[in-house]
Amino acid sequence: MESTNQKTVEGVNFSAIHVGNIAEFQGKLFLRESIQSTGAEISVTSLAPQTQIPILHFHKKNEEIYIVLTGEGDFLVDDTSFPISSGSIIRVAPAGKRSMRNTSHESMVYLCIQAKAGSLEETTHNDGVMVREAQKW
Repeated sequence: MESTNQKTVEGVNFSAIHVGNIAEFQGKLFLRESIQSTGAEISVTSLAPQTQIPILHFHKKNEEIYIVLTGEGDFLVDDTSFPISSGSIIRVAPAGKRSMRNTSHESMVYLCIQAKAGSLEETTHNDGVMVREAQKW
């Protein structure tokens, strides 16, 4: 399946795109520019059955959060390897050397959110401001 990566709605305070059925996604797609994100990079990746990411990498400033949507395999951080599957969520600090492999017979689809480590100043509980009760639309 190919991503349409088309802007579907845009306004002063938002932008939205449609990439198709993420569970059936093939390839790799970076979303920061498409959605005009100023605080995080988000990517959608599909790792073919019985393959692995061919590199071990780390970051200078950014931590990464991986959210596995389909498939199963192993995740490696530094010298620690552990099993992952649909529903696994992994945060890796910038210095952690990381990679993953898909050990299943289906594609492994995952999201990766990358943001500057230590940059989160407020969470929804402290940062959110209720304007009014939501109304049915």
